Amino acid sequence: MEYIAPISSIMSTDIIAMDRDGDLETAERLFKRHKIRHIPIVSGEVVIGMLSYTDLLRISFADAVDESESDVDSLVYNMFTIEQVMVKNVVTVDANTSIKEVAKILAKREFHALPVIEDGCLVGIVTTTDLVNYLIKQL
Repeated sequence: MEYIAPISSIMSTDIIAMDRDGDLETAERLFKRHKIRHIPIVSGEVVIGMLSYTDLLRISFADAVDESESDVDSLVYNMFTIEQVMVKNVVTVDANTSIKEVAKILAKREFHALPVIEDGCLVGIVTTTDLVNYLIKQL
């Protein structure tokens, strides 16, 4: 029988997460500074939502603002809370879920990242890029 590695072997553990009480301006800065596209929204260590850069683009002109620009769509961001913009009812996977199973979930759904949990707490995040990089190493 072929061994299928757990998602914990390829997930990112250097997680940029935010609390639901955070603000969208901070989220936009985190997306650009860390060159990421997804931020898990947590209450303590429990995932309650997922905010994507695309979610911000839907309500703003975030991609039209220069990275060095400090005055980003403040007016628009102040009209919404993270809870209003984030995706709720997030699909999560356990750290022991196989890479193959995670690939199936991402292939069926319209999102590109999954929070990884262990004992109900956020321990990582896996993206479609992580899966592509894993496949490249296998070839």
